Amino acid sequence: MPSLPALPSPTAAILTEVVDQRTTDLVALRRELHAHPEVSWAEEQTTERLVAAVTSLGWRTQRLARSGFVADLGDAGPLVALRTDIDALPVQEVSDVPFASTVPGVAHACGHDVHMTAVVGAAAALTEVHRAGLLPGRVRLVFQPAEEVMPGGALEVLSERHLDEVERIFALHCDPVVEVGRVALRSGALTSAADKIEIRLEGTGGHTSRPHLTGDLTFALAKLVTELPAVLSRRLDPRAGVSVVWGVVRSGSAVNVIPRDGLLAGTIRILDRETWHSCEDMVRELVPQIVRPYGVTAHLDYQRGVAPVVNDPAAHAALAATAAALLGPGHADQAVQSLGGEDFGWYTDTVPGAMFRLGTRTPGGRVYDLHQGDLVVDEAAIGVGARMLAGAALTSLTSLAAPGGATGV
Repeated sequence: MPSLPALPSPTAAILTEVVDQRTTDLVALRRELHAHPEVSWAEEQTTERLVAAVTSLGWRTQRLARSGFVADLGDAGPLVALRTDIDALPVQEVSDVPFASTVPGVAHACGHDVHMTAVVGAAAALTEVHRAGLLPGRVRLVFQPAEEVMPGGALEVLSERHLDEVERIFALHCDPVVEVGRVALRSGALTSAADKIEIRLEGTGGHTSRPHLTGDLTFALAKLVTELPAVLSRRLDPRAGVSVVWGVVRSGSAVNVIPRDGLLAGTIRILDRETWHSCEDMVRELVPQIVRPYGVTAHLDYQRGVAPVVNDPAAHAALAATAAALLGPGHADQAVQSLGGEDFGWYTDTVPGAMFRLGTRTPGGRVYDLHQGDLVVDEAAIGVGARMLAGAALTSLTSLAAPGGATGV
């Protein structure tokens, strides 16, 4: 692992003191955001509330074209970014917490309310570091909309060029398996690429007693279900962890009729970035080859979803150093790579960065699942996330501002 300079003791003390002093306010903010969730691209009230929170801390804000915003602190030196997603899910909350969602059918069932609040806590700590003259560069906060839809709001942030000067970027994600007070870190790939494919088949249709006189569309559909994953497993590097799973298989309405059309839709998830970049061309090559013998036509809609999150070694080292300095030795676990998609991958495909998993399970408590309406997080995780984000930013800035702009690699 690359080595990085330790976080100076005065700086570490400021981070810890500020976050601890603001615990009550941060919990109140999290509960307010939790009670008023907004789905992707509709995060208007959420944006307003967060703009007010960081503006009051002295950060300069700039709105994104639709929803969300960026905020800046510092005037010179290297630039490091902290990103949070701000959207909720179209899920009905079924928890019994007193601050449950007030919006029917919408809930923060993925922990984005915790992510947002942790970034605000980090912003408060970094403000005090800046006032003390100890900020060795600049920090940008990215309050990003629409993480929960493909291809994700990260692309809008990139298209508006808000990461052009950023040298390193960090984010966190709630993990209800990891105990509160702990984090899980990983160098290299952390999540999977996730693409959506939809294949529509067309044929002449006919009677099931005469399949030789028509294209047997349902049979061709069944061949795609099994053959496309099978062929990809032989044409792509098996170490890439390619997973093709179908969510929709539909054709026909009568037992003795060969239908004229059918639909097949699902996801392709890939652990390896390079294999992901080559997968679409191969799928486009294979689909017509598989159905050609059955006399039907395939129309493929391949939607690039999100890139895999690949944690840069130096950014990972900054997180590890921060965990050791602010959480104590032995509080960082090895994260397991997930097949889940996360549009933070678009950032790490462009800028060196890293995401860590934030423990949200009360020790000895129930293990919840993300994207479920009964999700409950231990709010002590907010302060942990805030300290980790602020500490990673400062550790990185210290390294980047060193003579020669050392990255620790």
